[in-house]
Amino acid sequence: MEFKDLLIFQSVSKHQSMSGAAKSLNYVQSYVTTRIKSLEAELNTQLFLRHNKGTTLTSDGRKLEGYVQKIMATVNDIANEFGGNSQFTGQLNIGTVETITKLPSVLSMFRATFPNVALSIDTNVTAQIVSKIVDKEMDCAFVAGFDEHSVINKIELFQEKLVLISANPTMDITELQNIPMLVFKKGCNYRKNLHLWLDNINIKEPKIVEFGTLETIIGSVKSGLGISLVPKSTVAHDIDKEELYCYELPETYSHISTDFIWHKQVSPSSKVIDFKQIVEQYIDTI
Repeated sequence: MEFKDLLIFQSVSKHQSMSGAAKSLNYVQSYVTTRIKSLEAELNTQLFLRHNKGTTLTSDGRKLEGYVQKIMATVNDIANEFGGNSQFTGQLNIGTVETITKLPSVLSMFRATFPNVALSIDTNVTAQIVSKIVDKEMDCAFVAGFDEHSVINKIELFQEKLVLISANPTMDITELQNIPMLVFKKGCNYRKNLHLWLDNINIKEPKIVEFGTLETIIGSVKSGLGISLVPKSTVAHDIDKEELYCYELPETYSHISTDFIWHKQVSPSSKVIDFKQIVEQYIDTI
């Protein structure tokens, strides 16, 4: 029996619906339903009556609710007794590249399970983040296009598709030598892929303009200041509205992974391990 399933059970009981619990925990409803069915199968009993208005606890469900309340009270007692030494309190320092648009969902899931853990978020480019993980200046991170490293573990979250974006619907690739490339600072793997592609089409010294935020890059592209290579997911709405136009690159340069990484030398009781489990739960929902 997993602790997270008890949390999901408690939320469904509180909201009296699968959808309400899913919204509260920032899960998709199908995941909540699957976990409740799994818990019912493990306990060999029905915990909820499903009806049009939501859910109602069965007699066994009410019995389990009593046990869950005792478990949660014990967990809180442990946290209060041991304070900062408890895995349920303290601070977690997380790094991320700016383009991880799904990060808020992961953080919300973690906060729902560990509300007493403070989160510190440091935004940077992949190379700088990896360096901080190696030096143990950061607990864990979300990066793009991570290469293997001897002291770092990783989990791939998903694959992103990078597209070249422009305000010009008829951009001519042969004119790229004279068009400014709007990029993040060195150490960004989107910028690395852009340089590799430009070099492949014999553009050796592109005009580079560095920016600090994705919002500024996208706004500048819309204003006609240049072009950029960004994850398609971050500009899909702008493309649909025809405020931006995208151009496909060969797969070698356009496909890049989004990865969760952490130092190999962490104790089994570390908050990083708790966070990793939440990341794995999130992967199951996408």
